[in-house]
Amino acid sequence: MKEFTKEDLKNNNGKDGRPAYVAVDGIVYDVTNNNHWTDGQHHGNLAGQDLTEEIKSSPHGKDILKKINKVGILTD
Repeated sequence: MKEFTKEDLKNNNGKDGRPAYVAVDGIVYDVTNNNHWTDGQHHGNLAGQDLTEEIKSSPHGKDILKKINKVGILTD
């Protein structure tokens, strides 16, 4: 799997044609084509970030991640 730094992740925010990636528990997921992530945003959460803490309070929890493609690991 590809390794991403926090800066790499930040650059993949779904803006200006870039992919939309989020990290949870050190795994980077591609939410680019997920219709719930319009323009790199989902219910106030922004792509390009580590959302490990935020997902804990989401109604769907981590189970939703089983449906999303993993693209790498967060290295720092």
